[in-house]
Amino acid sequence: MRVPLSWLREYVDLPATETGRDVQAKLISAGLEVETVEHLGADLKGPLVVGQVLTIEELEGFKKPIRFCTVNVGQANGTGEPQEIVCGARNFAVGDKVVVVLPGATLPGGFSISARKTYGKTSHGMICSSDELGMGDDGTHGIIVLPPETEVGKDAIELLELVDEVLDIAVTANRGDCLSIRGVAREAAIAYGLPLRDPALLDVPGPNAYGYPVKIADPTGCDRFTARTVTGLSAEARSPIWLQRRLQKVGMRPISLAVDVTNYVMMELGQPLHAYDRSLVRGTIGVRRAQEGEKIVTLDGTERKLHAEDLVITDDRGPIGLAGVMGGANTEIADHDAAENGGNATSDVVIEAAHFDQVAIARTARRHKLSSEASRRFERGVDPQAAAAAAQRTVDLLVLLAGGTAEAGVTEISAPSAPHTISLPADHPDRVAGVAYGRETVVRRLQEVGCDVYGQDELIVTVPSWRPDLTDPNDLAEEVIRLEGYENLPSTLPRPPAGRGLTSRQRLHRRVGRALAGAGFVEALNYPFVGEQVFDQLGLDADDPARRVVKLVNPLSDEEPALRTSLLPGLLAALRRNDGRGAHDLALFETGLVFHPQGEQRVAANLPVDRRPDEDDLAALDAALPDQPRHVAVVLAGAREQAGWWGKGRPADWADAVESARTVAREAGAELGVRKGQYGPWHPGRCAELFLTVDGEDRVVGHAGELHPRVLKALGLPARTCAMELDLDAVERVGDDTPQAPGISTFPVATQDVALVVDAFVPAGEVEVALREGAGELLESIRLFDVYDNAEQLGEGRKSLAYALRFRAGDRTLTVDEASAARDAAVALAGERVGAVLRS
Repeated sequence: MRVPLSWLREYVDLPATETGRDVQAKLISAGLEVETVEHLGADLKGPLVVGQVLTIEELEGFKKPIRFCTVNVGQANGTGEPQEIVCGARNFAVGDKVVVVLPGATLPGGFSISARKTYGKTSHGMICSSDELGMGDDGTHGIIVLPPETEVGKDAIELLELVDEVLDIAVTANRGDCLSIRGVAREAAIAYGLPLRDPALLDVPGPNAYGYPVKIADPTGCDRFTARTVTGLSAEARSPIWLQRRLQKVGMRPISLAVDVTNYVMMELGQPLHAYDRSLVRGTIGVRRAQEGEKIVTLDGTERKLHAEDLVITDDRGPIGLAGVMGGANTEIADHDAAENGGNATSDVVIEAAHFDQVAIARTARRHKLSSEASRRFERGVDPQAAAAAAQRTVDLLVLLAGGTAEAGVTEISAPSAPHTISLPADHPDRVAGVAYGRETVVRRLQEVGCDVYGQDELIVTVPSWRPDLTDPNDLAEEVIRLEGYENLPSTLPRPPAGRGLTSRQRLHRRVGRALAGAGFVEALNYPFVGEQVFDQLGLDADDPARRVVKLVNPLSDEEPALRTSLLPGLLAALRRNDGRGAHDLALFETGLVFHPQGEQRVAANLPVDRRPDEDDLAALDAALPDQPRHVAVVLAGAREQAGWWGKGRPADWADAVESARTVAREAGAELGVRKGQYGPWHPGRCAELFLTVDGEDRVVGHAGELHPRVLKALGLPARTCAMELDLDAVERVGDDTPQAPGISTFPVATQDVALVVDAFVPAGEVEVALREGAGELLESIRLFDVYDNAEQLGEGRKSLAYALRFRAGDRTLTVDEASAARDAAVALAGERVGAVLRS
């Protein structure tokens, strides 16, 4: 919200010596985030005056149209003679009043003006556009043409209010009242201890039966609607300079008088308004939900297909506006330019000032990707009591500036509502802040905010209509604390009890991260939001539990409205993004929470802030939350080992994904089983199922391997991309992370190699399990070092697996017979389990 200091002073008598920086410091102390103070016209120096064009000579022979003008600037040039100026703009004519900068002046940006020869003529100054004066966009993209009654020779710096200070305030989502000059003026008045001249305190006539007919079909979506009518607007009326300049300073472009007035009142009071051309409205104005598939062309010229939740303004034909967002083109105000082009300028208008549901407006604006100044205010909270005053202010300005006549009819429809009251212990702010404010201070600060306060030890506080964010005692405590000054709160560091550090769970997460980083993976932190279409891209079955998601009521993006059930969508998106930017050899990992909805939906209660929540509070909060297990996932693409003088490189493959899971399991002290599997995004022939054995039963906790080509194509990923995802919490529960010192034997190792021929479909992991069990306690380690599948030597559908077996005893040196016997026992069990035979 941009707030000109000159406009702010109209409602608060700030000390004349106070600069924008001083006001910024006061407002920041009161809790508003004033980002910058812009000094308009800081480097502007006159003479800058009003001139009248006397003659225009068209210069020929140049690539673009050039005009040589004489301009009457009165006595501003010291001689009274016409000023000769060369100008390339064409939006002015003889007799027009324009802004002239004379030699010796300096324009914004340090641009000095002097007499100079150009296009064969000497130009003594410039005829100025709004951009050259730093005024912002006025819609003309040309020379400023002033009203005919403007006095020649008048100082244009004062006339155009070119010197000012503008505060740029980042308004938080809960302070919609500060999206207006009125709201910021109230905060400034409190900060300086000065009275506020409230611009909303107007004499407003009561509703009567003569107003424009309005019908509200959805009082939940629209609980207040005020309509006023003004007739006889002059087609020649233009927005005065002061009105245009104030709109430009707050960042809006002047359009036409009727539209400018509604925008001006919106910025002044914070109440969005809309003006309809009365001649284009057919019958009763209504407010209802849209019918699915209805269409409307909004003021930006875009045809929009409406959703059943959209709140719309209608007449007898159908929708004429998206309520609280943007009006429709079929009732648009036509200005004097339309009349000059053969149309009819609007002479009669219906003014709408309504109050709409915050959530409905926010969802409509986001659904149609149509954020407007009106929707920004409605979705943050608008004062419902200001609608009638805003309509009256608009009517008064139209009558004053456009020569209109206010009709006696006043339409005001409002749903019955009671003021919001909050019961507050007088010492509640003291207990929240840890500071003894006292009852008198609490009552005074709440009254300054606009609350009505009654009671002694237990205060009954009636919240003002312009502060819908004040809903409970903690909100009121925050008001007292911020107005007393956050900087006055004592800084007390918590004193943690000795002997406590990271939990075992936290230590495991750190060890897993360090282990994966040591294995060459880079950590990627992703947002936990997904769109449900990603499950189709990952090839998940329609009944897959991962498709059951927790949906957000107010998502950051409509494209990702749900919480993730897997880490892969975010990691794969990061891999695709990095690959697209030229980093083709990638190994990324992430540890994070995934979210699974519970069977019963519960609403979490607000926890107290003045004391530690008890166990029941925390248990109720936990019960309302979705299940949130922590997962770990990795993705790989490109080269796993780089090529160089040392030899050839190696591309990442499914085995690297499986090994990353084993790395995680080792850190947790868990025995992770690996077997052939098939699930979702993984290639069915290159997918490993990761399992843990718990109480004699195998529990699947993840998958690893190469992704399916269809998934790679759908997500735009590199060929042969591999991935792994593992339930880290499940691994932690089974594992034992007690440090185990390795056993070091003083006796030598006995190595035996064995090559077994099995059917091609037999997993190497099952053969390894059989060999390990058969070899017994003497087996120290087993390693698969060769896979051979020559059909001529082994037979069709057969393969050879070669293992290196290491045997060692802790109390003696093994003999050849003992090692051979252990090897033979291992081979025998493998033959019994999987039909393995020794390769001859």
